[in-house]
Amino acid sequence: MKFISKQLFNIALLLILSASVYAQTGTLSGTVTNDVTGDPVPGVRVEITGLSKNVETDENGKYQLTDLPDGTYTVVTHIEGFADRAQRVTISGATTLDFSISIRSINAEVTVTTTGEGESVFESFSSVTSVGTTNINKNASISIGDVLQYEPGVSKRSYGSSGTTRPSIRGFEGDRVLVLQDGIRNGSVGSTSGDHGEPISPFNLERLEVIKGPATLLYGSNAIGGVVNAVTDDEFDAHEGFRGYFTTFAGSVDRQGGAAGGVEYGYKQNLFNFDTNFSREGDFETPLGKIPNSAGRSFGGSGSYGYFADKGFFKATVTLDRRRFGIPYAPLFESRELLSIINGGIDCGGEEEEEGGFSLENEDDEESPCVFNPQELQRIFADQLPPIPDEQIDLRMRRNNYRFVGGFRDLNSPIQAGTFTIDFTDYEHRELEAEDGEEEVATTFENDVFSYRAILRQKRYDKLSGQFGVEGYRRSFLTVGAESLVDGRVRQNNFAAFTLQELSFEKVALQFGGRIETNRYRPVNPDLPDLNFTGFSGSVGARFEVWEGGAFIASFSSSYRPPALEELYNFGPHIGTVTFEIGDPTLERERSNGFEFSFRQNSKRVRFNGSFFYNDINNFIFQSPLDEDGDGNIDVDDGLPATLFSQTDARYFGADALLEVDANDYFGFFFGGDIVDAELKDFGFAPPRITPARARVGVDFRFKGLSVRPEGVFVAARDSNIFPLETTTDGYALFNINGSYSFIVDKTAHIITFGGQNLTDKLYRNHVNFLKDIVPERGRGFKISYTVRLF
Repeated sequence: MKFISKQLFNIALLLILSASVYAQTGTLSGTVTNDVTGDPVPGVRVEITGLSKNVETDENGKYQLTDLPDGTYTVVTHIEGFADRAQRVTISGATTLDFSISIRSINAEVTVTTTGEGESVFESFSSVTSVGTTNINKNASISIGDVLQYEPGVSKRSYGSSGTTRPSIRGFEGDRVLVLQDGIRNGSVGSTSGDHGEPISPFNLERLEVIKGPATLLYGSNAIGGVVNAVTDDEFDAHEGFRGYFTTFAGSVDRQGGAAGGVEYGYKQNLFNFDTNFSREGDFETPLGKIPNSAGRSFGGSGSYGYFADKGFFKATVTLDRRRFGIPYAPLFESRELLSIINGGIDCGGEEEEEGGFSLENEDDEESPCVFNPQELQRIFADQLPPIPDEQIDLRMRRNNYRFVGGFRDLNSPIQAGTFTIDFTDYEHRELEAEDGEEEVATTFENDVFSYRAILRQKRYDKLSGQFGVEGYRRSFLTVGAESLVDGRVRQNNFAAFTLQELSFEKVALQFGGRIETNRYRPVNPDLPDLNFTGFSGSVGARFEVWEGGAFIASFSSSYRPPALEELYNFGPHIGTVTFEIGDPTLERERSNGFEFSFRQNSKRVRFNGSFFYNDINNFIFQSPLDEDGDGNIDVDDGLPATLFSQTDARYFGADALLEVDANDYFGFFFGGDIVDAELKDFGFAPPRITPARARVGVDFRFKGLSVRPEGVFVAARDSNIFPLETTTDGYALFNINGSYSFIVDKTAHIITFGGQNLTDKLYRNHVNFLKDIVPERGRGFKISYTVRLF
């Protein structure tokens, strides 16, 4: 009995000691300074991700976090205008970690898109590019496509003008690339047509984040090819006093000019914010001359109020965007003038309009030998521009967004935090036709989207952490007018439930998750069928720490995408894709199975982020050219090549990488590159507009606050294995120079960026441009911007 009592006492003592060891807590403290003068920076939020613990630096740039369980964590800094920093630290007792933050960083180190909370881009299981404000201002444009075009794995899809550009990721575009604003879909119709663009102003953004590869778990089936997230602010805490910024910029190649600014005021737990922007771009110059009607302008802004308590918060935001831009040479397709030029100047017939839309009769084509031959179009305009149309077609866009975000945090319960978002976007754009000073609305697009999202984060349990949630949206889409490709309103209902979990060990981390999603299409037109699609997406990944600062990541994903609305129901001539589109309501869902292997290195002198990917896609949807009469030529309807949305199996594989090396404090060099190989398996040729292989090489000269970066951009020819409706493009080399100068006076940061693009005035064509055969890219130009920030 004594023996049993003694053993029970020993066991109880052991449990008490174990509990006391498990309950050991530590502290983390340090100082945050800027990298220009080395002075401390007050008001910087320092957060330990995963623990949801944060604190702001004091007037001396110092911070301290207490009652922290021992372990290894990622610590993130944030303050407007400075690039966020992320560092790994092992906490054991009293631990010190200092930060040096930069106002001139080209790329940011932090992403909030991959998991919904801040983490290092070098630790993310997904391949991520995070572009900071300096890079955004350097590439100032009314469109995010222009800003991101030289990032590895990202190219610029366009329709001949800045207003139309949109990112293409690893060869994927359209409905396979989802554009978000602060983690929620922006409600535009930019994915549906090459001439639509995205109503997001880059000038008020804190950074642009790109997930390369499937991101369907958190964001849905439209992200099967990747995600672009425009981050305006990822901070849900108040600060005392004023902060603000003002930016102005100018460019020569298109006579660009504009300005943007914002102010933020915090009082106790309240935070008020206001941002605004304006930009104007004229017709841009090329080595062949000026592109008519390629000009654009945009203006907009946002206002918000937030209340941030220790355990809960809410924030309400209103965002407005207005823009207008030209669609170059669009009237030449509409009038069939280009078709006539291709066919030696013979009369190919004018368009016949009926009330409510285009006639679908093809009698003119039967009476004449007119064929649509893109190779002939390319030959004729290889060294000249098309004739200037008598008519002008512009697109006038309006987007109103209303968002409410609320939640709770830092609870000592199994569910530690939760975020709930309600969002409504009222979107409309009108396609305007102008001739002889008179303007009329040809087509109106309306797209109202009500979105909701709820995410619950679990309290870390031993080595397991994660989140789960639900989201959905209700969409109401309507087109009215000459280019109304869907007769009547179509409503789309989406709902999904998802989870993303992570197991973290000392040198290895595992991530796994799943999502089930349903989409329902409900056309008002009784001649169009109601359609339902439900599918599952899942992924698993592993991250291995191979040495300090080095990591290898391997992942597998299986993603589902239902057919898009336009792929199911469109019927008619579509100038924005330069085709006569015929949808197919019998289309089935796509299934993409893919692998990705990445290696990353993050040390003081060397930063590398490279990936190899392979995606095998069943039931891949594409526009298949029609030749119903069997004459060997693509059928022409209303002056455009006829295509039917069809399905086949496809595969994509390739690689992209970014290497930055600092030889010393004054000199460094960088290399970025990507390559994509894609094929429609049953046909042996590539899908349309696959980005050619590219490389960007340069050096970085630095002295104090000055950075000068000359670079060369080298793009391979796309001359084989191309889609039947496409033409080849030659390879080319561009030489650019970019730079910045930064200095800080008291609590005011000043950043000047400057640069010259295409310094040799090279004539070249972008393979991802719908109008590449008649619209070359920009000639020699220079840009400059100035930003002042109060912190």
